[in-house]
Amino acid sequence: MVIVDTTVWIDYLNGVASPETDWLDDQATQQRFGLLDLMVCEVLQGIPTDGEASRVLRQLQRFQIFETGGVVLAADAATNYRLLRAKGRTVRKTVDCLIATFCLRERHALLHCDRDFDAFEQFLDLVVVHP
Repeated sequence: MVIVDTTVWIDYLNGVASPETDWLDDQATQQRFGLLDLMVCEVLQGIPTDGEASRVLRQLQRFQIFETGGVVLAADAATNYRLLRAKGRTVRKTVDCLIATFCLRERHALLHCDRDFDAFEQFLDLVVVHP
């Protein structure tokens, strides 16, 4: 399964063409896509009205949404953050640490356009889709 990051969903929902959104469009019938509950929150935070947010939520619910959280994921994400920081790569957002750690733990690939995930790919072998 390919987990699609918030950065790609936002561009996709706004009609922004990029290699990632084009790949998402092209692979819609070929791949299984998913997202995390944290991504649902991030996407919906940027929606200006409740009506539009409801419409977008219905669109996102067509895909598998994984629930995150819990002490184990939080502790593992913090461990990964410290490991990457020790290698000179500070991840800017806690949510990105949780997303990457979830993908690593569950062995899902990640489609993104966010440089915070590069260190996870380089040092922790996160599988990333490169369109």
